[in-house]
Amino acid sequence: MSPPTFEKVSGTYIPDDIVFSILSKLPIKHLKRFACVRKSWSHLFENPIFMNMFRNNLVSKSQTGYDDDDACLICHWVLDPVKKLSFLTGEKFEKEIKLDLPPQVQIQQNDFLDYISILCSAINGILCIYNWFDPSQIVLWNPTTNEVHVVPSNLPESLPNVFVDQFLYGFGYDHDSDDYKVIRVVRFREDMFKTHDPFYEIYSLRSHSWRKLDVDIPIVFYGPLSSEVYLDGVCHWLRRINDKTDVVSFNLSNEVFFTTPLDIHGDVCLVVLNGSVAIISYYKGSRYFSISILGEIGVKESWTRLFDVGPLSSNLYPIAVGKKGNIFFKKKYDKSKLVCFDLTTGVVDDIDVKGKGGICDIKIYKKNLRRLKE
Repeated sequence: MSPPTFEKVSGTYIPDDIVFSILSKLPIKHLKRFACVRKSWSHLFENPIFMNMFRNNLVSKSQTGYDDDDACLICHWVLDPVKKLSFLTGEKFEKEIKLDLPPQVQIQQNDFLDYISILCSAINGILCIYNWFDPSQIVLWNPTTNEVHVVPSNLPESLPNVFVDQFLYGFGYDHDSDDYKVIRVVRFREDMFKTHDPFYEIYSLRSHSWRKLDVDIPIVFYGPLSSEVYLDGVCHWLRRINDKTDVVSFNLSNEVFFTTPLDIHGDVCLVVLNGSVAIISYYKGSRYFSISILGEIGVKESWTRLFDVGPLSSNLYPIAVGKKGNIFFKKKYDKSKLVCFDLTTGVVDDIDVKGKGGICDIKIYKKNLRRLKE
């Protein structure tokens, strides 16, 4: 057995195992900054011993803000004609509690064309619900207190032969101003060939008003699901232009957009994995998938590939991440069923929750008595 190596820090030698133990507990964005401190630290992600420690630490901790048993999952079958949410609890999510939407969410039960979705994530117990086919309808709702706030539309009056061609939403919390905000990008179309320039707006709950943003970012985005997340005051979306995929990020405090390119082919799912923005990449029909996490917004080279998983069943595709690093999949040929993969143990479990329509939206939720406006 070869003797351990040491790092010299200010005249003191520190064994590698101690250095690895300390650094492997840090978020990846901080680790990337340590690369300039010592030459050997710039190659940490090439060291298999360190990588194993880092992976184990990452999946062993709970999702940020959801580190107790009060946290549960919200499951919503988007295309199900019965518009309900389900709280899933228990070790294998075997306990299901049905939850009616508030009356302020104006939907037609059993209307196949009336789709609603939960935007980004639950923040301090608050959900942002919107209607896919009516971008003017946005509601903030705390299921714990049943407090509801209807966001005003502020969209231009409808014009003859003009319709919404594409829209994008983000929901998050601005820590600097203690304010919940909704960002919206909308583009109108008159016919197959004539589109209007998109306009960008941001809504402040504190001021109860919309304000125009002077930005110009192409909005060729993936779609309403598996393409948007929120983390630490920043909203993130997946975007694909000319077969190239990147992540577009918007800081709710300084209102600046950033773009981070992805050097990944195939299909991707954007998630938050235990405090880091992450990409689950896979090929349709493949039995393998990989997970890469983002070290620094706007820096392509900061993506770090951490997990290569498989083989699994060939009819699975990822849709979400749970509070302890569980990866949730849909079954391709049985779209009313969910599957959970444990990154720590490698165990795959079926979840006994069924729905209709094939599109499932899963969020982590923790009860919170905080009011929308305090």
